[in-house]
Amino acid sequence: MALDFKVVRLYKFDGTGATKAICDISIADEFLVKGFRIVEGKNGLFVSVPSEPGKDGKWYDNAFPLTAQTRESLNETVLSAYEEKSVK
Repeated sequence: MALDFKVVRLYKFDGTGATKAICDISIADEFLVKGFRIVEGKNGLFVSVPSEPGKDGKWYDNAFPLTAQTRESLNETVLSAYEEKSVK
């Protein structure tokens, strides 16, 4: 079963930092997850899931896809929305 992801808000950052944008994702028009980031890495853009710092100073993901297919679908949806907004 493929999930229906939609980007409901995307805010692009100006500047040279690694984080290029943040966005919120709707899942099947029933569930909203806030705080995804589009990041420029060594191998290009990737989607970073929401995370928070632990008491040990390390960062821990709050939400993440459980299958490679879901991760791929999420990445395609978010990066397509980012590219669309970059063109406008």
